[in-house]
Amino acid sequence: MKQHKYTTTFGSIKIKPLVSSEKDEYLALASMEKLSDFLPEVNAEENIDLLPIAFNACVANRVNKNGDVVDGETAVAMAKNFLNKQINIEHNRERVVGVILKAGFSQFGTDKPMNEVSASELKTPFNITLGGVIWKVVNNNLAKMIENSSDPTSEDYEKISASWELGFSDYNLVMLEGEEKNIEDGVIISDAQEIEKHKGMLRSLGGSGKTEDGRSVYRKVVNEVVPLGIGLTENPAADVVGVLTHSKQKNTEKIQENNSHLETTNVNKIKEQVMKLNSIEELTDEKVQQMTASVVSDFIQDQLKQASEQYSEEKAKFETELAEAKENYNKLLNKNETSKTELGSVVSELAALKEQLASSEAEKEFSLRISKFDESFELTEEDREVIASDIAGLDEEAFEAYEKKISILLSSKVKSDKKEVKAKVKEVVASVESEAKDVIEDAVDSAIPEADVIANSATVETPSFQEKYAKAFSMEGFKFTK
Repeated sequence: MKQHKYTTTFGSIKIKPLVSSEKDEYLALASMEKLSDFLPEVNAEENIDLLPIAFNACVANRVNKNGDVVDGETAVAMAKNFLNKQINIEHNRERVVGVILKAGFSQFGTDKPMNEVSASELKTPFNITLGGVIWKVVNNNLAKMIENSSDPTSEDYEKISASWELGFSDYNLVMLEGEEKNIEDGVIISDAQEIEKHKGMLRSLGGSGKTEDGRSVYRKVVNEVVPLGIGLTENPAADVVGVLTHSKQKNTEKIQENNSHLETTNVNKIKEQVMKLNSIEELTDEKVQQMTASVVSDFIQDQLKQASEQYSEEKAKFETELAEAKENYNKLLNKNETSKTELGSVVSELAALKEQLASSEAEKEFSLRISKFDESFELTEEDREVIASDIAGLDEEAFEAYEKKISILLSSKVKSDKKEVKAKVKEVVASVESEAKDVIEDAVDSAIPEADVIANSATVETPSFQEKYAKAFSMEGFKFTK
């Protein structure tokens, strides 16, 4: 059998039976007004061991006191799956007392029958209504209590209720404001991440049922929802009431007379069979007087079962979260290792780039320094080799000191531009000659001639000032060094 992730007891319905006219004609007439259309087609006259019943199982599109809800679509889809499911006492499957034979729909509040099409179109609340039989031979006293539960004058009036149990694996959330119950007025949350974020608020998972801003949070079961049966109880939780029965008192009495295995029990024994403790707060003095040890034992067993189921669910949740955490840790670890490798590669590349850049800068600086010496001095290959060896690896300060020292040593090899010097000299000579010529001509014009004694035998030629200056400033008077 397929195992569902979750189970829940969905609501609780007051039993209001259809009483036989032999028991009470007035009660019989009143009870026939509502749910009789949903009674199974069983001949109670011939099958005196059967008590036909009908009741509203749940309200669709409206949340119940347990914090769960089914929408109209899910309700219509699963209603047929109630057929042939068991009816037990207090959801104890070892205490089965009947079976469900009929399923349909009725209006919420009026119990007027509806067809499937009408129900599927509703966004407002409506009932899933069921019909079945209680096996009197299994528990005749319970059958009597169901009949008495419709009698306002009986101490058992509306005491018997029915709630349905279902299995499911998926759910959405419904957010409702204030005391609203109809899901048409709420916000449906179907996103998996949002459900995970808010599910801890659900009462079924130990939460308060409220968000931080005061909205109510409910669980709406969806997808494959399987009814697991009906449990008869004394603790109502839903907005539906009543179980309708169709029986004859004389038939019940006849069974009682002819069945030697039927126990005769007092009222307290009957109550024991249908009474159940849901919390320790329900242990009042009055109830304690009505209970036997078996009821308390059942309560303890139920509490242990619930605690075990809750522990199993929390353990499974923890293991899932732990596995996810380990998976995420391994992913982060692998990502970290990859990042380290990539970072190491980047650092290596950066170091190589810096080294290459430094080498390039050093080479450029070295070339500039050599070029500077080449521009300033007439160097031989031997000179260059010595200088290159000396300046390799020098910082700026050390190079400046070396440059001063080597400039002194190489002073004899300082470069000069000969053409430029010669041109300058010629320019100076030409200027001087021009000035001298002017001076000489002025002097000649203003001079008084003297008588020269010249030997008869010789002729003396005196150089002019122009000749003297030209000779003085001729290129032969300059010495150039390399």
